[in-house]
Amino acid sequence: MVAPGRVAAIHFTGRIAEGDAAGEVFDTTDVDVALEEGIYHDHRDYKPLEVRVGEGKILPGIDRALQAMAVGERRTVELEPGEAFGAYSEERVLEVPAETLTSDPSALEPGTLVRDDNGRTGWIQAVEDDGRAVVDFNHELAGTTIECDLHVLAVSDDSTGATDELLADERPLSSPNEIDADQEKAD
Repeated sequence: MVAPGRVAAIHFTGRIAEGDAAGEVFDTTDVDVALEEGIYHDHRDYKPLEVRVGEGKILPGIDRALQAMAVGERRTVELEPGEAFGAYSEERVLEVPAETLTSDPSALEPGTLVRDDNGRTGWIQAVEDDGRAVVDFNHELAGTTIECDLHVLAVSDDSTGATDELLADERPLSSPNEIDADQEKAD
């Protein structure tokens, strides 16, 4: 079992679990999965993620699953929205002055990804004639049940650098740090 406070090196693949997009991979650390699913990007490093378990830096459902897993174990877990990216909230769809989103408000159009002055990321839903934009600040997977394939590769007491955050702040999975050689390893 991966005890809270320990650092786990994991492979992760996330899929949509319901609706028309069921089975669609939205992110992975495995290059073979990325190639097979047609989501490979040259700018990504497809390596295991290094995550510190039990510190609230990863999705709650993944954190809980990792605490019940051992080195070498593979598991698929289904996460309801509350254990993943949260429920969709109409309160996170806001009208904001377009000039707070870009130096060229005339370039804004529905579907554009923007970041506001407070650092929140959202999608333009509409641009009003009065210079305001309707922005959806919900995570793009808010309200969605997801399925996560997890594989614990190694566990150590410390990371070799800053702990990576899994699926945080609407960012794609970030590149992990290498794990120390004195750790437990999967067979």
